Amino acid sequence: MTLTDRAANRVRSIIERSETPIAGLRIGVKTGGCAGMEYTLDYAAAAGPTDEVVEDKGVTVLIDPKAVLYLLGTEMDFVTEKLTQRFVFNNPNQVSACGCGESVSITPALPGSYQPVA
Repeated sequence: MTLTDRAANRVRSIIERSETPIAGLRIGVKTGGCAGMEYTLDYAAAAGPTDEVVEDKGVTVLIDPKAVLYLLGTEMDFVTEKLTQRFVFNNPNQVSACGCGESVSITPALPGSYQPVA
């Protein structure tokens, strides 16, 4: 899991303005939506004992252990469009998405199949 510069800047900005301490951004997936799965984003006060901890561009990302195989190789970006600003996921494991973009179909990566970029 990596972040673009835009995503890292946005997360850092939100964390800096928080009134409560935030240890990192927790990312996961859950069942839902018309395509079958949805990405989840939450701010975490502390890392959980089974979270996968990723540090990228000064941001701590905590990945829910149930989501690790779904998120291998994923890049999170932050986009600004005419009427919206949002985080988007460029996920090589995603096989389809619904028309509204709120839910996706993701195939988990096979253990050992992902080779990180050096």
